[in-house]
Amino acid sequence: MTMDALDFDGVLVIGGGLAGLSAALAAAPRRVRVLSPVALGEGCSSAWAQGGIAAALADDDTPDLHAADTLAAGAGLVNPARAALLAAEGPGAVQRLAGLGAPFDRTPDGGFVLSREAAHGRARVARVGGDQAGRAVMAAVIAHVRQAAHIEVLEGVRLRGLLQDTGGAAVGALTERDGVITAFRAAAVILATGGVGGLYAETTTPAALLGEGLAAAALAGAVIADPEFVQFHPTALDVGRDPAPLVTEALRGDGAHLINTAGHRFLLAQHPDAELAPRDIVARAIYAERAAGRGAFLDAREAVGAHFPEAFPTVFAACRAAGLDPRITPIPVAPACHYHMGGVRTDADGATGVPGLFAAGECASSGVHGANRLASNSLLEAAVFGARAGRAAARHSAPLRPWLRTPPLALLSAPDLQRLRKAMSRDAGVVRNAAGLTRLLSLLDHLGDGSGQSGPLIAARLIAQCAFDRRESRGAHFRADHPVAGPEARQTLVRLEAGSLCRRAA
Repeated sequence: MTMDALDFDGVLVIGGGLAGLSAALAAAPRRVRVLSPVALGEGCSSAWAQGGIAAALADDDTPDLHAADTLAAGAGLVNPARAALLAAEGPGAVQRLAGLGAPFDRTPDGGFVLSREAAHGRARVARVGGDQAGRAVMAAVIAHVRQAAHIEVLEGVRLRGLLQDTGGAAVGALTERDGVITAFRAAAVILATGGVGGLYAETTTPAALLGEGLAAAALAGAVIADPEFVQFHPTALDVGRDPAPLVTEALRGDGAHLINTAGHRFLLAQHPDAELAPRDIVARAIYAERAAGRGAFLDAREAVGAHFPEAFPTVFAACRAAGLDPRITPIPVAPACHYHMGGVRTDADGATGVPGLFAAGECASSGVHGANRLASNSLLEAAVFGARAGRAAARHSAPLRPWLRTPPLALLSAPDLQRLRKAMSRDAGVVRNAAGLTRLLSLLDHLGDGSGQSGPLIAARLIAQCAFDRRESRGAHFRADHPVAGPEARQTLVRLEAGSLCRRAA
């Protein structure tokens, strides 16, 4: 196999979402090379985020209260120190993004317009244009990245593996661009490759997010934490689109109700917070209504009504494109894969335990999400821990070392990927059981026989095997055959052994 090789005595950032670009900016004045599979601002979940960024910005709020809500939502698996760090650095992160030009909605006195979302005890979600936070924040950050003298951006570059030296340290990345394989050597590598939504047939994320960064890190020897915990957003627009348009939780924060075909508010009997219950509870309630043939709809006619086009322009446009008018008719909704709480285990500065390798954003497990991410903590985590990883990677100094030549990760064919996606939604979705997970693992074996070491198959196996092994229900992981939480909140920590076998890490 022929390949180009490029040496770079700086920080290599793989991924162009908010975590990766926050890391790139924070690494200054160290030279940074950002590799993105698509043009910046496209194909990353950060740009698709609607609700906003959670932070203790109100007079009646504190970081301690924010951290407490984060802990409660995580069902016993949130690291308290990391949650406290996230909440403490949250207001500064939002102010920093505002300073870059992110046009947050403001009150007449210049404060932030704040919304309350599910499982938050306070209104603390800073919004942009109602439901345009991700796109607007990313536009501001991208503008500064493109102007930064220390950052070089290469677009259309897909990760195909990590480079390691004889001691196992990460010394670069193997990539593909226009069919050409290139080895990028670097002093430090930051994975910011996003989540796993493309592994599911029903997802609110870009379909190209296939867990390939997660797989590459696992193959490099990194510990993977809690991969079975996948969050399903309760309210994706159910009109058969792939990906499914998101119907932001902020609508429910503004008073929209979930109803079935009979007009009954079924969440009232499920949780005292009804539609603002934690996402896993709302997702399972909608799943049950749909499974029973009663359907599920978000009714914003009274709560938003005629103001819908200006209050929530993104959702309104998606509804109108599907022939729906949410001002006069309820919106059909269904749960869809939205966020991966699990990922590459890191410390507070993004270090993975593999020398020279850092991770941030959705591909990482920083300890702040546990079994069920608190609404609007995702962009916050990307900004806070992305910046911390950038600073730490910039401090990492290592000479460019020889690397072991390894083949790039195999590619999964389009038909096999579609089989995988349908099976993941069916058997590793909102409700799981041993029979379905066994069936899924058998399919992964079959697909692996034909495709070899494929990133999507490795990521899917991590999720499926750990979901099979967790014989309890906790947070976003619900086992119909084990519907009760175990007596102890136990974190999953696994490594890959012999390239494919999971075992519990020490």
